[in-house]
Amino acid sequence: MNNYEIVIGLEVHIQLKTKSKIWDSSDANYDDKAPNTCITPTTVGEPGSLPKLNEEVLNYAIKAALALSCDINEISYFDRKNYFYPDSPKNYQITQFYKPYAQNGKLELKTSSGRDFVAEIERIQIEEDTAKSIHLDKETLLNFNRASMPLLEIITKPCFRSSDEAYAYLVALKERIKYTNISDVSMELGSLRCDANVSVKKTSDTVLGTRTETKNLNSFKAVVKAIEYEANRQIELLEEGKRVVQETRLWDDENGVTRVMRSKEEAMDYRYFPEPDLPLVRITKDRIEKISKTMPEFSDKKLVRYINEYDIKELEAKVLVSDMSLATYFENLVALTKDAKKSSNWILTEVLRVLKEKNIDIDSFSIRENRLAELILLINENVISSKLAKEVFEIMLSTEDNPKKIVKDNNMGQVSNVNEIYELVKKVMDENKEAVEDLKNGRDRAMKHLMGQAMKLSRGKANPKLVTDIINEEISKR
Repeated sequence: MNNYEIVIGLEVHIQLKTKSKIWDSSDANYDDKAPNTCITPTTVGEPGSLPKLNEEVLNYAIKAALALSCDINEISYFDRKNYFYPDSPKNYQITQFYKPYAQNGKLELKTSSGRDFVAEIERIQIEEDTAKSIHLDKETLLNFNRASMPLLEIITKPCFRSSDEAYAYLVALKERIKYTNISDVSMELGSLRCDANVSVKKTSDTVLGTRTETKNLNSFKAVVKAIEYEANRQIELLEEGKRVVQETRLWDDENGVTRVMRSKEEAMDYRYFPEPDLPLVRITKDRIEKISKTMPEFSDKKLVRYINEYDIKELEAKVLVSDMSLATYFENLVALTKDAKKSSNWILTEVLRVLKEKNIDIDSFSIRENRLAELILLINENVISSKLAKEVFEIMLSTEDNPKKIVKDNNMGQVSNVNEIYELVKKVMDENKEAVEDLKNGRDRAMKHLMGQAMKLSRGKANPKLVTDIINEEISKR
């Protein structure tokens, strides 16, 4: 194994979340629609139907190219990729083969070991999706609602040398594209699909080995497993004096192996030629500049700003910037509370806990920024303690009431009466004489114990600062 080098290239298909499909006005929001209802004659290639490029698709494509630092070609055009398959009744796919709209991109990232790495993107092309095949025991059903959905195919150079690098690229790519808001980039929803091209060669060789393409990868973990399995399979073949056959393979996740789908050596000639029903695509500098102004602040820049501007630790900031919607929630919260640290702490602990438990994203979270901000301000104004705030938070999850009303209705207001706190502290110190002696002798941990007992006795309602002050005052007297 040490004598071999793995060479990996990835092809990622991103489904764009436009309102309509790529060539006509049919509904692109087909998930909850009955099968074969979001179609037009153009979708299924009926004679006489003509495609017309959706301008929103082009604008989204430019956003992706800018996000990945690509060179955008002023002139590009579409081609027909000819093949027969049931999911494409017109017997060809419209794609960009000879002249894609974007080339020579890059994406800077870090591997899990912390190593800086630059993924090289060879090209991005605009193309159409096919129908979805539903394979049953004795028949296959076709749902054409997905047909003619706009896709971007992002093709890297064979620049990865390990599954770790490939995984880091997919994570970074998903995050970067999601920030542009042009796609859900979800493997579960089918809006992100990945094929892995894998070959191996002796470390001393300058010529790349024969590659295979592995499809049917339905998760990033599956991509890693498929790469590692395929690399080991090819090395074993070479060590046995056999040759690697160029072919397309499928990933069998259940058994953890790749299986032959078709041989590339026997594959049909796609007979690419320019699409006669679509004109050249001209992307002007004015269009690029206009779209450039709508580009977001990406996570790498946001990370640096959060650390410097909000004085947040890097690990915490990385979580906050990992999703654009979460970062927006955080920034809105800070604008209301003027307290970045408490805002960050509440999101990273309580908010993310609930999102994980309910398996939802921040956009579906019931407690919006204004309500959480009010809760944090109640803590800062000493109306309630942090412990009571967590109880209020739990109530907020099941009601639309604001925190002030919840505190009032449940008599949860913080006790700040000096006389009441004094009696509370006196009782606690009388019942915890050993801790009192420890504190007198400079053992600071005893303060935490006494504070804990006081808060427990008051059911979390005592003002912590007053409790601390009065404990210190009583210790100085004894």
